[in-house]
Amino acid sequence: MKKGMISVLASVISILIGLLFGLLLLIIVNPAMAFPKFGELLTAGVSSLPKLAKVLYQAAPLIMTGLAVAFAFKTGLFNIGASGQYTVGAFCALACAIIFQMPWWICLIASLVAGAVWGFFPGLFKSLFNVNEVITSIMFNWIGMMAVNLLCMNLKNAEGKLVMLPVAWVSSPIKDRTAALSYANPSAMIPKMGLDKLFESNYMNISIFIAALVAVLLWVILNRTTFGYELKACGYNKNASLYAGINAKRNIVLSMVISGAMAGLGGGLYYLAGTADYTIQKTLLAMGFNGISVALLATSNPIGTIFSALFISYIQVGGESLQPVYAKEMIDIIIAVIIYLSAFALLTKTIISKYIRTDKSNVNAEPAPAAAAAVPASDSGSVPENTVESEGENK
Repeated sequence: MKKGMISVLASVISILIGLLFGLLLLIIVNPAMAFPKFGELLTAGVSSLPKLAKVLYQAAPLIMTGLAVAFAFKTGLFNIGASGQYTVGAFCALACAIIFQMPWWICLIASLVAGAVWGFFPGLFKSLFNVNEVITSIMFNWIGMMAVNLLCMNLKNAEGKLVMLPVAWVSSPIKDRTAALSYANPSAMIPKMGLDKLFESNYMNISIFIAALVAVLLWVILNRTTFGYELKACGYNKNASLYAGINAKRNIVLSMVISGAMAGLGGGLYYLAGTADYTIQKTLLAMGFNGISVALLATSNPIGTIFSALFISYIQVGGESLQPVYAKEMIDIIIAVIIYLSAFALLTKTIISKYIRTDKSNVNAEPAPAAAAAVPASDSGSVPENTVESEGENK
């Protein structure tokens, strides 16, 4: 069995185990409604076009944060700082939109660059000082969140009004979230191109297609370019890559920069949709951490992140249908169990590989030597004995 099929099987098994655990939990809490509500959990995401639109809307940033973690995994790094990079990217996108009145595509580029800068520092510390990227990434998560909160609450325009807040644009007492793009700068909203009418929902825009396109582009970079080969070589064996002449320090920094750029772009895709405003946070945004589960469920395959992100978004939307029969906390527990059991896809893959025979042939092996030329027959029509000697006998 091919390794790709084993990866898919491992992910499916993890999902099924998580769903069964969720059903068991529903039965324990409310046996009478467990099966009907579990059915709604599995079907709500496609029960109507607006629900499907919300699945796609939430999947776009999940794909990006999943790509951020998956790309770092492929190069031997653990980018747990996707949440901070996502937050900083979202802020820069909104700042370009609200303060500088930029169009949506420039705002997206700003979010990508901001995320890349925020990923640069953990990569730099790792390459120069061998500081574990997990430690620096966690620190930069909190630095990013606090810095964004500080800027949102203190940036003022020429009139002395807090430019990032609604009070600078409309008469509003709201002081804990950014101004809505619908009145601050409609041109900064990601185009819908008629998809909102097709899906009968304002959630729908082209962000899901942008995210999918980026995922394909990253797959090409990793699997079809010399640069991608060098990045993966550093991840598989840093010492061997150094011996081969690959600049490992440079590749560590570039890996974290690209990873951060993906997370930052995810923040831009989510908040430039115009359906959500950035709220002053006291805890780290969960979108970055959900990207870890997306990457693990996809076994760090860029194309796989598209489908794993769609699944997690689908379950999140389906979980909303469980209310009011089940408390919101119950829904969160079920979703968390499914997501985190999905994160064991790599472990499941290892277990399956022990029991299922995989193709271990070496595609790089040299072809077998051609068969020895036929030896002319003797007059009697038979081949003389010991005409062809083996290498061991040939002195």
